[in-house]
Formats: sequence, C-alpha cells, structure tokens
Amino acid sequence: MKRISILAMFLAAVTLITTSCGTSDKVASVSLSVSGTTGVVNLAGLGGTLQLQVLTHYTSGKQVDETNWSTYAVTAQGVDDNGLALPAPPQGVTINATGMVTATEPGICTWTDLSSSTTPAWAISGWYQVIATYKGMQSQPVYIPVASAASSQSVTDGQCGPSSSSN
Repeated sequence: MKRISILAMFLAAVTLITTSCGTSDKVASVSLSVSGTTGVVNLAGLGGTLQLQVLTHYTSGKQVDETNWSTYAVTAQGVDDNGLALPAPPQGVTINATGMVTATEPGICTWTDLSSSTTPAWAISGWYQVIATYKGMQSQPVYIPVASAASSQSVTDGQCGPSSSSN
C-alpha cells in the first residue's frame, strides 16, 4: 500500500506542475493618471500638489496600484505665458518617489488668456510631461500645466489658468 500512495502523490504532483505551466499572470501595460481630477488638470499655486497614480494591468485583467514602486521622468515642454522656456525640474515642479507633483520656485504660468474680454479664454502654452516606469514598462505620458504664479495676461484679476469652479 505504501508504494501505491507514494505513486499517487507523485502523479498528483506531476499533474499539478504540468497543468499550471504557462498560466502565469504577466504585466500587459502600465497606465499613469492624476488622482482625483476630472476635466482640466492644473497644478495651481506655489506649493500646490497633484497626486499621480500608476496602475499595472495584468493579462488576467486585474489591476494593481504600483505608484510607490515606479520611477518618474519629468520634462518641460513649451513656454510660459511670457513666451519663456519652462525651467527644468526641480525648478518649476518636483516629483517625489510616491508620485506627488509639487509646484516650486520660480512660480510660473503655462496658461495664456486668448480673450480680449473680461471673461478669460485659457489656452495651454506649456506643460510638464510625466512618464512612469514600472519594471521596465513605460506608461503613456501625462501633461501637467502649471499655474503657480499670477499671469500678467489675464484682463480680470491676474489669475493664471482656469479656477476650480470652471473645470
């Protein structure tokens, strides 16, 4: 009887090993978003913050938050509201290991008021592009305009960019 039970356990183990091969769950893609925002993204106010979220999408369909285990590349693109090139991080913006983006000195405005009336018509003149990387896989870029300084172009109150009430 001992031989039969040992043989049965061996066959069960071989069956388990061979049937589970090739069914590993793998990361299919990585996505990046700004948490808690809908509509227009705007990094408002000097010291203002936005939280990024990195999700990994697996072949099984599950999603896992990998924000704290990702790395981030930030590049300045475009110009400020005065037509000057945006400063490279850590000037203008910083991003920490947990995906928190913070507006830093010098205060900048990457919004341009295209209106000639008292109601602003905001357009983006520049932004900071962020790409997250998790285990060698890159996300799509996220574009973050900055309103950490008042704009000299706003005909109303010198504000920079859309207010939270107009998002």
